Amino acid sequence: MKYLPGHPHQLPAGRSQLADYEATHFYFEVADQVATIILNRPERKNPLTFESYAELRDLFRALAYADDVKAVVLTGAGHNFCSGGDVHEIIGPLTELDMPGLLAFTRMTGDLVKAIRACPQPVIAAVDGVCAGAGAILAMCSDIRFSTSRSKTAFLFTRVGLAGCDMGACSILPRLIGQGRAADLLYSGRVMTAEEGERWGFYNRLVPDDDLLIEAQGYARMLASGPAFAHSMTKNMLQQEWNMSIDQAIEAEAQAQAICMMTNDFHRAYHAFVAKQKPEFEGD
Repeated sequence: MKYLPGHPHQLPAGRSQLADYEATHFYFEVADQVATIILNRPERKNPLTFESYAELRDLFRALAYADDVKAVVLTGAGHNFCSGGDVHEIIGPLTELDMPGLLAFTRMTGDLVKAIRACPQPVIAAVDGVCAGAGAILAMCSDIRFSTSRSKTAFLFTRVGLAGCDMGACSILPRLIGQGRAADLLYSGRVMTAEEGERWGFYNRLVPDDDLLIEAQGYARMLASGPAFAHSMTKNMLQQEWNMSIDQAIEAEAQAQAICMMTNDFHRAYHAFVAKQKPEFEGD
């Protein structure tokens, strides 16, 4: 699997525009500074392949340098989010790999989670229907999660003889819903209903079935109209402060906020307030 560690897709380097990027293994568009990624294999409930894993990883890495994207929506086509790794195109081939090949794969899937968490834009997962295995991980590692009432979320790794500790699940999921609830889902592989997910804090919002993408993109546009640099700082601190003491976090936030006070957006907000106007943020 020579393509796993590499970058097979022609994504621009340096500060760039992604509006013209044509994705190979999923749908991608940029409108109103919001990037929408749609996993687009509805006939199979949008499973991931080796190639789509790699392209998603590379795209989220490129988003760190995209001037024209301020927020991201991740969703699936055909009333399902993602059914996880494709049984025929991933699970079957994995049974034939040696240890170095298996480790290359699991590190690559983990790199996708790292890339989503490291990209400066807030990522909103819009979840409908099946959200299983690696699909549940994609939702988990997003910043905000919207769901319909018919979503079925399952970390079903134990159902196929694997551990629940996949792609950061044992670290991230307990922080979202608590240790006991995470243990239940990761040991049993059972379905978490939409109502459970919203009640436990996994889902930020339940929305009507037909309004999911509209609501998610509307929320993303709201964020995109805000102070992009400050949003990226917020996301960065939300990640970094997991490994800090409270005193360290307070000092880190003092430094982060002082940096934000040097931005033009901070000054724009002040002058707009004085003039009794709504600030127009430009992200610098």
